[in-house]
Amino acid sequence: MSDHGLSGAVYLCETDFPNFTGPFFILIFIISVIGNGLLLCVLFIYEKLKTVTNIFILNLACSDLIFTITLPFWAVDHLHHWVFGDFACKFLTAAYFVGLYSSVILLTAMTVDRFITVVLHNRLSKYAIRQRCGVGACISAWVISISASLSDAMTVKVVDLDNFTYCEPKFDDKLGHYLQVSLLFFLPFAIIIFCYSAILKTVLQALNRKKHRAVAVLLCIVAAFFFCWGPYHIMLLIKSLDKLIGCKAEERLEFAYHICEMLAYSHCCMNPLLYMLSQKMRKHLLNLLRCKKLCRKNRERDTALSSVSQKAVFIAASSAINLELHNDRLNSHL
Repeated sequence: MSDHGLSGAVYLCETDFPNFTGPFFILIFIISVIGNGLLLCVLFIYEKLKTVTNIFILNLACSDLIFTITLPFWAVDHLHHWVFGDFACKFLTAAYFVGLYSSVILLTAMTVDRFITVVLHNRLSKYAIRQRCGVGACISAWVISISASLSDAMTVKVVDLDNFTYCEPKFDDKLGHYLQVSLLFFLPFAIIIFCYSAILKTVLQALNRKKHRAVAVLLCIVAAFFFCWGPYHIMLLIKSLDKLIGCKAEERLEFAYHICEMLAYSHCCMNPLLYMLSQKMRKHLLNLLRCKKLCRKNRERDTALSSVSQKAVFIAASSAINLELHNDRLNSHL
């Protein structure tokens, strides 16, 4: 989400940046749509969506795609200004926060699920209970994300400034920044650090190499999220507490913010790449690109149709022979 800011300091100081932010967002949009689209195809065609991990992966892919659809609009905003009107400003802000909030909630739920399965070994780790809890966690993530995003959408509007229009907050809500950073980033981060510390301790004591790989992939997914979004949220906190004086300091802060913003937005195309660390996922992707399963289905269908047509021809031929024999018998009697 673009941040032109409403404080006077930003507009008293001329802060010019290279116009690579907009094209970068477009590039991220293309990579994310292709990557997450392929991931969804793999899940639906080759994987059973009944497993708890795949349910979480499916929801994370949807979350990334929801976030991704907002990027071309923010790209236009960075390159030019906001030209899409007040409704689009509110709607895309809501979509932006739905994607952000749901990602962190789903990743936290995914980590807690791993923690229960690997560390606790109690009745909660039974598959049926885990599946119900996983579905419930995903539904809760979407309900919480949508509810929180609606309040965020109501705080933005299209403002006119220096003959340009921007999609901006109505007021500078520092308390809102603190709550967003604390509750929806650092609190989940603390939960995830606690869970993965226990998971790694348990897994390293075991000799199951397959379990090692599964936990390593999930750990990479979580680490990538916090590596991408961590600097951005820290910059939000710094900007909320900003007491800097002078245009040089303001320019450096804005430049650092834009770099962190690009790093954060690039996360939506990283998950499909990280899932390819799994050998099974790589195999499925190669099969999908070669259309193996679809080709096999087509061959099976063609074989079935061919056998049906052969049977029909055989029956027709048999009927014709029987009819001819019947006519010969009648002629002999006559």
